[in-house]
Amino acid sequence: MSATIAALSVAPVALGWAVHSIVWRRRIAAARRDPLTGLPTRAPFEAQAPRLLAAGTAVLVIDLDSFKALNDRHGHAAGDAALITVAHVLAATAAVMDDCAARLGGDEFVLALPIQHPDDLPFELASLHAWLCEPFTFEGKSVSVGASIGAVMVGQGPVPPLDRLMRRADEAMYAAKQTGAGWFIATDTTPALPTTNGRRAGRRGTAGGSEAAA
Repeated sequence: MSATIAALSVAPVALGWAVHSIVWRRRIAAARRDPLTGLPTRAPFEAQAPRLLAAGTAVLVIDLDSFKALNDRHGHAAGDAALITVAHVLAATAAVMDDCAARLGGDEFVLALPIQHPDDLPFELASLHAWLCEPFTFEGKSVSVGASIGAVMVGQGPVPPLDRLMRRADEAMYAAKQTGAGWFIATDTTPALPTTNGRRAGRRGTAGGSEAAA
């Protein structure tokens, strides 16, 4: 068999493996993205965010308000539209601020946000909250949802583990939701509330969780 014939006989196999490799990589990439919003899921966020954590970084947990009421009144398609709209806001913020955002599940999101000075954080949260609460159009009607944002700032010294920061930001989000303040900043990085399987007791996904209607 000549070298030319041998090469031609191998080419289809090589092409097949190349196509298989591309398809496989695309499937892996898709599995790391939320299929509805296109944002990364929890696992890739947890893999990427630690490299961004340093003094001057805030970890934000965002949960939508009246999301169940939106679904009940306008249907789940409206809820999906709200989630997509919120994802676009967070993705745009991430693109501008060189941070990373993800959908944790349901109507809950997380964002790692670089902050030049702690005094800038309230302004950033107020701006983000207003943006998230902007009405959007669904089937020709203007609808909206609220949002509660919890934030914790990484200060000087050793950087706490990401899971601890996320738990503390979740507690701050719960405080914002309880008070209707829109956003709340934790004053330290140590979780204060009881946890169940590493998550705040009483939240969705834990035994006895009671926030499904939030």
